[in-house]
Amino acid sequence: MTTTTISAFCEGIQYFGELLPGFEMYGKEAAIAPGQKAVSNPSDTAAAFQTLLGADALRYLTLQITGSKASGHPGGFASIAEAIAALVMLGHKNILTEVGHHAPGFYSNVFLDRSLEDMGISTVQEMRDRYREMHGLLGHLSGYIPGLLGPAGPLGQGQHFAMTGALLHPGILFPVTIGDGGLGEPYIMSSIAHFHTAYPKATNFLPILVWNGYSQEHHSMVSTKTNSEMINYWRGNGFAEVILVDAKDFDDQNQPGEYVDSTAFSFEKRLEFTKAVLEATDKAAKAALGGKLTVLIVKQLKGAGVHKRGAKSHNLYPGDTLDQPHIANALKERALHADAWQLVRTNWERAGGGPASKTVVTEFQLPLPKLGELPLEEYPVGGEPKVSTTAMGRIVGHVGQKDHKFLVTNADGNEASGIANINQALKIIHPTDDPLYNQTPNGQVYEPLSEDACAGLAAGLALFGARSLWCSYESFAINGLPIWQTVTQAMAELRRPTPSTVTLYTAGALEQGRNGWTHQRPEIENYFASMMRNGNVFPLFPPDANSIQVCYEWALSTKNKGIVITASKSPLPIRTTFEQNRQALRDGAILLQEVPGDKMVTFAVVGDMTLIPVFEAAAYLETEGIGVRIVSVVSPRRLYRPSDVAWDTCSEPDGGFLDDAGFEKLFGGDALIGVTGGASGMLEPVMLRSTVKRDVFAWKRGETTASAGQLMAFNGLTADALTKRAIELIH
Repeated sequence: MTTTTISAFCEGIQYFGELLPGFEMYGKEAAIAPGQKAVSNPSDTAAAFQTLLGADALRYLTLQITGSKASGHPGGFASIAEAIAALVMLGHKNILTEVGHHAPGFYSNVFLDRSLEDMGISTVQEMRDRYREMHGLLGHLSGYIPGLLGPAGPLGQGQHFAMTGALLHPGILFPVTIGDGGLGEPYIMSSIAHFHTAYPKATNFLPILVWNGYSQEHHSMVSTKTNSEMINYWRGNGFAEVILVDAKDFDDQNQPGEYVDSTAFSFEKRLEFTKAVLEATDKAAKAALGGKLTVLIVKQLKGAGVHKRGAKSHNLYPGDTLDQPHIANALKERALHADAWQLVRTNWERAGGGPASKTVVTEFQLPLPKLGELPLEEYPVGGEPKVSTTAMGRIVGHVGQKDHKFLVTNADGNEASGIANINQALKIIHPTDDPLYNQTPNGQVYEPLSEDACAGLAAGLALFGARSLWCSYESFAINGLPIWQTVTQAMAELRRPTPSTVTLYTAGALEQGRNGWTHQRPEIENYFASMMRNGNVFPLFPPDANSIQVCYEWALSTKNKGIVITASKSPLPIRTTFEQNRQALRDGAILLQEVPGDKMVTFAVVGDMTLIPVFEAAAYLETEGIGVRIVSVVSPRRLYRPSDVAWDTCSEPDGGFLDDAGFEKLFGGDALIGVTGGASGMLEPVMLRSTVKRDVFAWKRGETTASAGQLMAFNGLTADALTKRAIELIH
């Protein structure tokens, strides 16, 4: 091959090929004209030809960069390369995926349009060097990569981000690729169904099924479906437009099986197949933007055009290096002429109006309305008991009335959680208008019976720049936690500030006595306890209705954090002032009571109901002349030492920690007892720093009981047990 110039970005490309047949006719100028964002005619042969070049460029780069580290996943993305190329040629760059293993393909896509230059990657060699390296191109999609809208690692999550984009940005298409191996993951189809019922006009997201017949290590579970069965499956789930392109229909090489590789076709048939994908993608995009719930299905063998086929193409192993014949030969087969590389680069630069890093919606902060003065109401200490969740609910209603993009999600349980006032103020979204149930089609409370759908939309909104609140029972939130955890990790490395993702967990284990162990699962607190060390996760345990208001006020002011507020739905004593709580959010804890004595026992208490037996124990110890200090742990993250937490690695770092003198003032003494009605992990920061004799009283397991007190007794959380242990420790 000879050429006059090789573009600088091509440095690191090992193999160049000959010009494909028809290049002089169909490649003489870019199909996306100067000043345009997309091809003018998807049925034009030149547009299809250049889409084919783009697909081959994506396959080549995907294999080149994974091969450079003998690691990564080229096979799945290879089977959808034509559709990704078609989206770009049609000007659609707000592309998402639920398949984390497509990462190297997505990196290749944003490399071609120059987005990666924002992180110092200008050449293929630099992309190879920084693939799967720290501060480089991570093994799975994250919040760190310019031009990519959302993270992807755990399956079954990407559709939430696509629906979020559709809701916030009408008129923009948000395609999301879904692997046929991941189609059965919780809970793709049900989350789409509920979203479409709630928002029937927000159809501007486009699921693209990567139907390649294989999952990671075997045939996919939907590989035996016929085309008509697959079409009916999507129609049966509410999709008005189901568009399927089957590579088998274009095969002129008599490939066996239902799944075939289009790169093995004659060039004429390859072009015909690519044109069909381009036209189908255009049709699907227009249908989705035009108000129809639409899916595009591309049926093509996994690994099409790379080193292996089927599940064997899924990932590279340590021996799959660039000098291995099967890798080198695959690269040579996909190799483009230098002029073709430049043509692809020109189209990708122009598509969508410029690099994705300069055009996609998540590269910009979403404008948010000011909330004004929050309707905080400070209750008198020692006054009438109040329900914490209800006090917070009043503020939530104000936020929603000031910010019409704000959304509250709950798995059909606001009234049961003491926050009926949220439903009354903001209304449940439902096509049936019914004032008895506070529901209307234009509400701001999203109530699917799925924690995944609740967490997914709420966390997605926060990641995309909007305010949201996910409400749940502590017991059931675990079913929505995976995507919330994914988003908080993405926020830790995000290149822009965005509202924190905030949750309210009610009906803790101690309030669920009569429901038994099925509703008593506070172990999720240990999940959050471990996440505190990430640096941007803040579990909060307000002890009363004043505290919860201040906690939510603070949460609304923060960026790029994951904030978990856990509180009771029962009326409980007012023990703190607003000012005390603002100090607690800085220091981590509040001193509630201190009685001097010959020996000092400190109780470090997480939660609100757990304070009841602690105060009883303190009253008895006081009669014995023993000093008692009761400290409410409101924000345990603040009680770690700075070196315990990766706070300085976060994009919006928060380095606020209680110093040693402050810690000693709160938690010093002769003995320390940590008390929580939940998981013991929340007390780690206190136990880690304390040097006195100490012990922990924590949740053990659930049981059916008649009262919270009886359930605490079952778990050893009684005044008698606390008193006995305190005396043992000081003697």
